[in-house]
This record gives sequence, structure tokens and C-alpha cells, in this order.
Amino acid sequence: MLENLKQELQSLDIQPRDIGAYLKYLGFSAHLDEPAALARAYAAESLFCGHRKQIYRHDRIVGSIYGLVCDGRVSQQELAYAKTLADSYGANSFATNADHYAPNYEAFLSAGVSGILQKIQRSMRMHQRDSDAPKRLEFLSAAEVTMKAFQRMLIQYGEAAAEKAGTEEDNASRSELMEASRICHKLSAERPGTFREALQLVWLAYVAFVYEGRYAMAFGRMDQYLYPFFERDLEAGRIDHETAVELLSCALYKISEHRWLGGDDVVNIAIGGVKADGSGGVNELSYCILEAVHRCNIPGPNLSARYYEGMPDSFLDACLQVIGTGLGYPALMNDSVNIPALHRHGYSLEDSRNYCMVGCIENFIQGKQPPWTDGRFNTPKYLELALNDGRCMLTGVQMGPKTGPAEKMATMQEVIEAFRRQMVYGAADYMARFRNENERYNRVRYVQPFLSCFCDDCIERGLDINDGGARYPSVHGACCMGTATVADSLAAIERIVYEEKALTLAALRDVLLADYEGHEDIRRKLLSAPKYGNNDDFVDKYAVWFIKVQEEIFSNYHTWDGGPIYVAVASNVSNIPAGEEVAATPDGRKSRSPLSDAASPMHGRDTNGPTAVLHSMAKPDYTLASCGTVLNQKYSPVMFTDSVKRQKLLSLVKVYFQKGGQEIQMNAVSREMLMDAQKRPEQYRNLVVRVSGFSAFYTSLTKEVQNDILMRTEHD
Repeated sequence: MLENLKQELQSLDIQPRDIGAYLKYLGFSAHLDEPAALARAYAAESLFCGHRKQIYRHDRIVGSIYGLVCDGRVSQQELAYAKTLADSYGANSFATNADHYAPNYEAFLSAGVSGILQKIQRSMRMHQRDSDAPKRLEFLSAAEVTMKAFQRMLIQYGEAAAEKAGTEEDNASRSELMEASRICHKLSAERPGTFREALQLVWLAYVAFVYEGRYAMAFGRMDQYLYPFFERDLEAGRIDHETAVELLSCALYKISEHRWLGGDDVVNIAIGGVKADGSGGVNELSYCILEAVHRCNIPGPNLSARYYEGMPDSFLDACLQVIGTGLGYPALMNDSVNIPALHRHGYSLEDSRNYCMVGCIENFIQGKQPPWTDGRFNTPKYLELALNDGRCMLTGVQMGPKTGPAEKMATMQEVIEAFRRQMVYGAADYMARFRNENERYNRVRYVQPFLSCFCDDCIERGLDINDGGARYPSVHGACCMGTATVADSLAAIERIVYEEKALTLAALRDVLLADYEGHEDIRRKLLSAPKYGNNDDFVDKYAVWFIKVQEEIFSNYHTWDGGPIYVAVASNVSNIPAGEEVAATPDGRKSRSPLSDAASPMHGRDTNGPTAVLHSMAKPDYTLASCGTVLNQKYSPVMFTDSVKRQKLLSLVKVYFQKGGQEIQMNAVSREMLMDAQKRPEQYRNLVVRVSGFSAFYTSLTKEVQNDILMRTEHD
């Protein structure tokens, strides 16, 4: 069934014109005089009910993103006109800077569409005498409009599946389409009762979010909230392992439809991990999901596997085998770090244990807090400013405070303090820009009634998810880049300037200003200093400091509603453009070249093998990095295909997590293959690699990103 579905999707006529703007325009233009919440609700109604319901012959879980691709009903001129008018209406966009989210699918499956509508009605009655009743009732009315629109969308898909069945000559395909039709009609009025029904409802909710224009909508802990349905079906003999894998594959493969809308989506699924009560969460469905994404063999979904003490080795081994196919996922996460990292911010222990990931690796309390926002904090730039009295070495502009000329910094501690002061100043500027960006998407105009139906307490409180409705406040992640660039640079300064006294700090500054031109001897000396990733405390102590000082700085700030600012150590290929903003650094890096990747050692400098890398990586206290970190590793494919070597790798990962490592993700691809793919891309169209917090087709990446992956140290 899956192979037939793949062929069907690959044969589609690709017209990359998104009809969403036109449908939004129809909804908005008919309700311009309505309050913002209702105007947006009617725009969502137009999107949910107005798109073409694409049904595939070989599909068992219906619902398609392809319905957003223009099918000839609307001309390019009409699309352009609609987009212009929609853009002129201030509250038109559903895609905002706050877009990473994991809905509470467990509660949604328990209530069903009809149950959510009943909850809205109860809340309306409860709040009708409140002092701010108009505001709450307006929001609840908007939520009702969107949920009823979703209800109609279910019916429309049921009708479309039945219509498709009527044209189908193959008895098996016709039977499957009629069953899909029955399920959609049932779900419009009742709660799901079987695994297929539950998966169908979750998938169509995801499709609705995509039609709304949302990005990075995570499925969350799919092996937990779908497991009760799976278990009941197993006991009743309605399903087996193979059928579950087939159903999951049919849904998840359609994530690839995003490529016809201009790009991929980072759709995270979490498997494994402890349950809310602290017991182990790996179950048979965890293995089914792992096998399903393997069969899909596409860059998404972005699978994350949560490791916990006592987790079956068989599950970790299964994860490594899938990684070894070349997909680069699942990324492996450590519960022993992530749970306390979240719990310290005031989330209940049960909710902290129930975390998932959104986007690439960002930790999230599923369905209980507003959508995630993040930004990039270019930490190495502040070291540059510290060495040049606050002036940019590239432009000469005074970007930071005057923290003293290099000529007067007599000790390493003075360098550290100047660096810290520059970061404090930079963080204040960063947070000011974040607040300004937030004001663009104010809570009055950018109401999100449909999304709020999937977040705890919003309906009960009668408040939008971004206006105090969610159980927990909003969070923001400051992604601090260049761990190894900073650690290596500080170690080089301490060793070459203050210990060996090979040159003064002022002389080093001048060498950096010259981008090492005419100073290759000094560059070689700096490159010889200890480098992060080799289990050397001399340099590793600066990685420890890197995490600690940035958490201390950002802990002084909060979101508008009192939520925390998380520290993340991630870059998601932003280390390449960020490097273009930074002059030469004391680690030997040339001006405007890429920074080190996320929390990983600088390419080629981890020379003592993977064990040394993981020892270095485990030294910082990553409970201070509540968002998460990214450690990219590249291993020879034989490490995964040889059972003896794979067992050694499994043991290495376990020790790394026991020592306090937070995350690891691996590529199983040789340098030779990547080089050949650059030369003959037409022969490697389906080569998937792990980029940073996500996977992608290697030949679709820019040459700069391809080279960044190519340069990673290969371990065997």
C-alpha cells in the first residue's frame, strides 16, 4: 500500500502556487467588520472548507496538504490580487514568529470534535456574566466557528473518499476508501474508538493546522496518546504490528507534500521516555513509529527518541539501526537532563516528565503553553567586541560598551569579564528586539482560536492561547551559538598569551584585525592550543562557563507574561551566516568563515576519537540549557551495520547520557559518498543526511551547508 501511495504522490502535477492566500482573503473580505478573533475564525473556516479534498487511490489515512496547490480554479492574477489585499489587512497572517507547537492530542482524542464544542458551550454559559464577558465570549465564539469548520472539513473528506471509491475498480482499494469515508463521518460526531480512527483524527487536525499556515506543528508523544487505542485493538484482534506500521506510514509519508508548496516542514515526533508517573514509556507502538518513519525514507518527520535509565537496550539498538540507514534520525534525548531542566522553571514534575520536542530539538510541555519562539545569539561576536573595546573589527563601528583596550588587560580574568559585559549588553539589545517583534503580533489582532482548542485551560478560561489562556506562560529560546569557537578561543588566549607569553593581547588583536594575513606562524601557534572535544579540562572548562554565564545573563529576562527565557545551544546551519558577521577569532578561524556548529567541536579538531568528544560534551551542566542542545556526530556506516561495533556505539551513548549529556544525533555516511554526491547529484536525489536539528536531502542543500556537513570529523 505504501509503495503504491509513494508512486501516486510522485506522479502528481506539481504547480507550486499556494491557494491559501486566496482562501484567507475570501474569509476575511466577507467579515471585515467583525472583531479580529471572529475575522480570523472565518478565514480559517474558508481555509478548512474551501480547499480541494485530494484523495489518493492507495491511501488509508485521508487528508492531503496538496489541496493547497492551485488546481486551476484560480488564476495567477487572482492569487496575486488576493495576497495583496490579505497583506493589507493587518491581522491576516496565521504564520507568526511564534509557530512551533505541540497540541494536546491526548485531550482532543478523549473529547472528540463534539466534546470540544460542548466544552465551548459550557464555557460560554460560565463566562456570560463576567466583567469582561464580551472579550471572552468573542474568543469562544471564534473557537466555535473554527471547530465547526473543522467538523465540516471531516464530513467533506468523508464525502470525497466515498466519491473516489465510486470510481475505483479495484475491490480492495474501494473497500479501504469506503472505510475511510465511514471513519471521517463518524469522527465529525463521535470520539474515535479504534487506532485507525484516532490516527485519522490526529492527521486531519495536522492538515488543518497546515492549511491555517502553521509551521513546525509537532505530533508530540505519539506513542503515548495513541497507545490506548492500539492496545485495545491488539487485544480485540483488530490490528497487528504490520497494520499499525502501514497506517502510520500512509499518514506520515504525506508530510513530503510540503515540497510542492515550496519547502519542507520540521514535524517532530517524540517516542520513548518516561511517562508522567516516572515509569518507562517504551511500548510496541514506539517500535511501530520507528519502523514507519524508516519506511517513509524522507527527511521528515523529525523523529526524537527519549532515553531514560532502564530503557530496553533493544529499543536503543533499533534506533541506531534506523540512524544507520542514513536518515540521521531519531535524534537521541536524555530524560535525566531534560526533565530537571524543565522542572526548575516551575512546571509540575508530571508535566516535565511528559515533555516532547517541537521544531528541531526544543523542549516543550505539550498542549499546556503557548507556541515557542526563539532567536539567534551570536556569542563569538561579543568576544570579538571584548578584544577591541566594543568596536566591530569588520566595520570599526562601536557596537558594544567600552570595556577597555586590549593593551590594559593584564590577566585572563579581565578578558573574561570584558567578554561577559559585552554579552550582558548584547542580551539587552537582543531582548529589546524580541519585544519589538512580539508587539508586531499583538494579542488583540493575532488571536488563535483554533489552536487554543488544543491547549489546556484556554476554553475553560475563555482566553486565547497567547492572552493568558494557556496553563503555563510563554517561553522564548535564546540560541547561543559557537560553543567550540568560544572555548577554543579562550583556551588559546590563556595558553599562548598569558601562559607562554608568545605575544601580547594587543598584538593578538592586531593579528585578528589583519585576518592572519602575514601572520601564519602565529595562526599555527594558536591552532596548536588545546581544542574542545578532546577531553582536556584546560579548554573544556570554557565550554562549562559558556553555558553557565549565558544562563545567568538570560535568567534576568522574561516573556511578556512572566515566562522564562531558555538557553539553547543550537544553530541549525545559522553558524554559517553568523560566521559572516564575525571577524577572525583567536582559535585560528579566519574572518567571516563558519562558526562551530551548535554544541559540537569545531570540524576536524576533535582528534582523540568519539569517546573523548562525549567526555568533553558531558562536562557542562545542561540542565541550564532548558531549550536543548545539538551535538552532531558523523560515523562510518559500518558502525551501524556491524552488530559488534553497533553494540559498542550503544554502550558509548549510554555512558554519555549517564554522565550528563543532553542530546546526540548522528550521520551514517562516508566522506567519499558525500563528495561523490556533490559531483553527481542526479545519482543521489534520495540521499538523506542530518543537517543540524533536522534532516534533509543532501543534494537540495546549498553548497555551503553541504561542505559544513562534509567537514565534520568521521569516526569509526
